[in-house]
Amino acid sequence: MTQYAVLIFEQELPGGAADIPPEVMEAHGKLPARIAEHGGRIVGGLALEPTTTATSVRGDLVTDGAFIETKEALAGVFVLEARDLDHAIALAKLTPIVNGGVEIRPLVGLDLSGSS
Repeated sequence: MTQYAVLIFEQELPGGAADIPPEVMEAHGKLPARIAEHGGRIVGGLALEPTTTATSVRGDLVTDGAFIETKEALAGVFVLEARDLDHAIALAKLTPIVNGGVEIRPLVGLDLSGSS
Protein backbone atom coordinates (compact mmCIF):
# COMPACT_ATOMS: atom_id res chain seq x y z
CA MET A 1 0.00 0.00 0.00
CA THR A 2 1.06 3.58 -0.62
CA GLN A 3 1.84 5.80 2.37
CA TYR A 4 0.31 9.25 2.78
CA ALA A 5 0.92 12.02 5.29
CA VAL A 6 -2.28 13.50 6.66
CA LEU A 7 -1.55 16.99 7.96
CA ILE A 8 -4.13 18.26 10.44
CA PHE A 9 -4.79 22.00 10.38
CA GLU A 10 -6.86 23.63 13.11
CA GLN A 11 -7.53 27.09 14.46
CA GLU A 12 -5.38 27.32 17.57
CA LEU A 13 -7.19 27.30 20.88
CA PRO A 14 -6.09 29.61 23.73
CA GLY A 15 -5.32 26.68 26.06
CA GLY A 16 -3.85 24.44 23.38
CA ALA A 17 -4.64 20.73 23.66
CA ALA A 18 -6.34 21.30 27.02
CA ASP A 19 -9.12 23.19 25.19
CA ILE A 20 -9.88 20.42 22.69
CA PRO A 21 -13.34 19.03 23.45
CA PRO A 22 -13.14 15.61 25.16
CA GLU A 23 -15.30 13.98 22.49
CA VAL A 24 -12.81 15.08 19.80
CA MET A 25 -9.87 13.69 21.79
CA GLU A 26 -11.78 10.42 22.25
CA ALA A 27 -12.50 10.29 18.51
CA HIS A 28 -8.78 10.73 17.77
CA GLY A 29 -8.06 7.75 20.02
CA LYS A 30 -10.51 5.64 18.01
CA LEU A 31 -9.24 6.82 14.61
CA PRO A 32 -6.73 3.98 13.98
CA ALA A 33 -9.47 1.37 14.47
CA ARG A 34 -11.92 3.30 12.26
CA ILE A 35 -9.35 3.57 9.48
CA ALA A 36 -8.55 -0.14 9.78
CA GLU A 37 -12.28 -0.92 9.44
CA HIS A 38 -12.12 0.88 6.07
CA GLY A 39 -9.09 -1.05 4.81
CA GLY A 40 -6.31 1.38 5.72
CA ARG A 41 -3.72 1.55 8.46
CA ILE A 42 -2.20 4.35 10.53
CA VAL A 43 1.55 3.79 10.72
CA GLY A 44 2.31 6.58 13.21
CA GLY A 45 1.35 10.06 14.22
CA LEU A 46 2.23 13.09 16.30
CA ALA A 47 0.44 16.07 17.75
CA LEU A 48 2.29 19.38 17.71
CA GLU A 49 2.62 21.95 20.47
CA PRO A 50 1.10 25.39 19.64
CA THR A 51 2.87 27.71 17.21
CA THR A 52 3.91 29.88 20.16
CA THR A 53 6.47 27.15 20.97
CA ALA A 54 7.89 27.10 17.43
CA THR A 55 11.29 28.32 16.33
CA SER A 56 11.82 29.11 12.64
CA VAL A 57 15.12 29.00 10.76
CA ARG A 58 15.57 30.72 7.38
CA GLY A 59 19.23 30.65 6.39
CA ASP A 60 21.12 32.28 9.25
CA LEU A 61 18.00 33.94 10.71
CA VAL A 62 16.47 32.21 13.76
CA THR A 63 13.18 33.62 15.07
CA ASP A 64 10.62 32.69 17.69
CA GLY A 65 7.28 31.45 16.48
CA ALA A 66 6.01 30.01 13.26
CA PHE A 67 7.29 31.52 10.02
CA ILE A 68 3.87 31.94 8.44
CA GLU A 69 0.93 33.51 10.24
CA THR A 70 -2.36 31.90 9.23
CA LYS A 71 -5.83 31.41 10.62
CA GLU A 72 -5.11 27.70 10.96
CA ALA A 73 -1.93 26.09 12.23
CA LEU A 74 -0.44 22.66 11.68
CA ALA A 75 -1.70 20.78 14.74
CA GLY A 76 -0.49 17.27 13.97
CA VAL A 77 0.36 14.71 11.36
CA PHE A 78 -0.12 11.00 10.90
CA VAL A 79 1.02 8.54 8.27
CA LEU A 80 -1.50 6.15 6.82
CA GLU A 81 -1.37 3.37 4.28
CA ALA A 82 -4.05 3.35 1.60
CA ARG A 83 -4.65 1.65 -1.74
CA ASP A 84 -4.54 4.92 -3.69
CA LEU A 85 -5.22 8.64 -3.33
CA ASP A 86 -9.01 8.23 -3.47
CA HIS A 87 -8.80 5.69 -0.63
CA ALA A 88 -6.48 8.01 1.34
CA ILE A 89 -8.93 10.89 0.92
CA ALA A 90 -11.83 8.74 2.15
CA LEU A 91 -9.76 7.65 5.18
CA ALA A 92 -8.55 11.19 5.94
CA LYS A 93 -12.17 12.39 6.00
CA LEU A 94 -12.58 10.28 9.17
CA THR A 95 -10.16 12.60 11.05
CA PRO A 96 -11.91 14.45 13.90
CA ILE A 97 -11.60 18.21 13.35
CA VAL A 98 -12.74 21.02 15.64
CA ASN A 99 -12.47 23.95 13.21
CA GLY A 100 -10.09 23.26 10.33
CA GLY A 101 -9.24 20.55 7.84
CA VAL A 102 -6.66 18.07 6.63
CA GLU A 103 -4.16 17.93 3.79
CA ILE A 104 -3.12 14.62 2.24
CA ARG A 105 0.28 14.14 0.60
CA PRO A 106 1.86 10.99 -0.85
CA LEU A 107 5.15 10.11 0.81
CA VAL A 108 8.30 9.34 -1.15
CA GLY A 109 10.88 6.82 0.02
CA LEU A 110 9.52 6.29 3.53
CA ASP A 111 8.51 2.96 4.94
CA LEU A 112 8.07 3.01 8.71
CA SER A 113 6.29 -0.32 8.78
CA GLY A 114 9.27 -2.41 7.69
CA SER A 115 7.15 -4.10 5.03
CA SER A 116 6.69 -3.44 1.33
